[in-house]
Amino acid sequence: MTLSPIRCGASCAGLMALVLLGAGRAAEPAKTEYAEIRVIDAATGRGVPLVELGTINHLRFVTDNAGRVAFHEPGLMDREVFFTVRSHGYEVKKDGFGYAGLKVTPRAGRVAEIKITRKNVAERLCRLTGEGLYRDTILLGHKVPRPESAHPGNVAGQDSVQAAVYRNKVYWFWGDTSRMEYPLGLFRTAGATSPVPDPKRADSDPAAGIAYDYFTDPKTGFARAMMPLAERPEGVIWVFGVVVVPDEKGAEKLIGHYSRRKGLVGELEHGVAVFDDDKAVFESAKQFPMKETWRRPSGHPIVHEEGGTKWLLFGSPTPNVRVPATLRDVLDPEKYEAFTCAKAGADGKAPEPDLDADGKPAWRWQKALPPTDSKTEQGWVKAGKLKPEHARFCPADADAPADRVVLHSGSVRWNEYRKAWVLVAGQIGGKSSLLGEVWYSEAARPTGPFARAVKVATHDKMTFYNVCHHAVLDRDGGRTIHFEGTYTSDFSGNPDKTPRYDYN
Repeated sequence: MTLSPIRCGASCAGLMALVLLGAGRAAEPAKTEYAEIRVIDAATGRGVPLVELGTINHLRFVTDNAGRVAFHEPGLMDREVFFTVRSHGYEVKKDGFGYAGLKVTPRAGRVAEIKITRKNVAERLCRLTGEGLYRDTILLGHKVPRPESAHPGNVAGQDSVQAAVYRNKVYWFWGDTSRMEYPLGLFRTAGATSPVPDPKRADSDPAAGIAYDYFTDPKTGFARAMMPLAERPEGVIWVFGVVVVPDEKGAEKLIGHYSRRKGLVGELEHGVAVFDDDKAVFESAKQFPMKETWRRPSGHPIVHEEGGTKWLLFGSPTPNVRVPATLRDVLDPEKYEAFTCAKAGADGKAPEPDLDADGKPAWRWQKALPPTDSKTEQGWVKAGKLKPEHARFCPADADAPADRVVLHSGSVRWNEYRKAWVLVAGQIGGKSSLLGEVWYSEAARPTGPFARAVKVATHDKMTFYNVCHHAVLDRDGGRTIHFEGTYTSDFSGNPDKTPRYDYN
């Protein structure tokens, strides 16, 4: 996972201004054989992670969370070396021959600084999971700015985060988790906790990362299964839609939707799981029918009151399923409602929009039809069945209004600074990557309409998916927000895997 902040500005087309997170100049490193190459954001002076430096003979170095590379190549010290510089959403000026890079003379114990220009609206802050977050910083003798974790989990990579505040802690859960000891890792959900950050305290700033306190196997120190389901050992288990709801006695319960499956397609069972505080694992509370798979918690839930009822809104990225916000109702698939503007059609036929006399779609909550999503709307627009301006979950690109953004995964959160519901989501089928573009939009209601969107991050021919804005990390009264996603070469068509960053 990697983490990025956005600062919300004053207009939709210019919603984000720079986030100025000042970083003082580090003290001179201790005597070392390494040369320090530090890549910094030209606007903020912060070190930039995930910058790739390449030599003419194809050596590759990737900056750590502090933007550092610890360089020691015996044949390349104390001499001029040309480094190409590449980073998603950042750039250096190309020379007259079109090469993006510059010359550096690496010297042991010396610092060579490279300034890089950010093109993204969002600023890349850090990699959150995996090994070697501050590898080069440590080799160079600098102090690591993130506190040590009591149980670091020994993870090599982690996929797709879920988070919820429960019992005065942030509970974090991930899908497939890799380890250094063997190619097969943990496939039944990993978990950790961290303190609830205080936005007024500098030491709660997530810019340096989060010291996750993992639930671990005491024998190995590696992250353990958060949903073992030992009686049904076949298949992987993913947990989504993690949220806190009251039971019939008013006690808070941490719940989520679990899916036991063979790969991406073959689901073996699914249902609602409740977290057992004594065992510190999820346990199946109710299996749901395999039909009508929209009747389930999903995405990153929010609580929203409407009509005198507190509802849980589900969906990734847009909330288009709801259920009353109690444990009893969450466990009853008949209580789920879908938000749609489709009309009932004959079995086997694709749904079509239900339009009024003016051609506007008739949106409503109901229980018979599945929800309408971004991809469905895009198909209607493309087929001429829905006017583009009537799309609710398929916003226009603010810089190119004729283009529609088909949303893939993300979250919707209330933002106090903007006094609006903020959507931060990935895109499927972007211009630079299949699943690597991240967009910002906002609306007066959590269900939209999200009329237009601004691209805030790009990943050239790489994937950055299952994006989530963590409202618990908001700062400056909501003016600065933080989001993360899974960075990987998978699904991108790019065979290259970035060392340490892939699947984190």
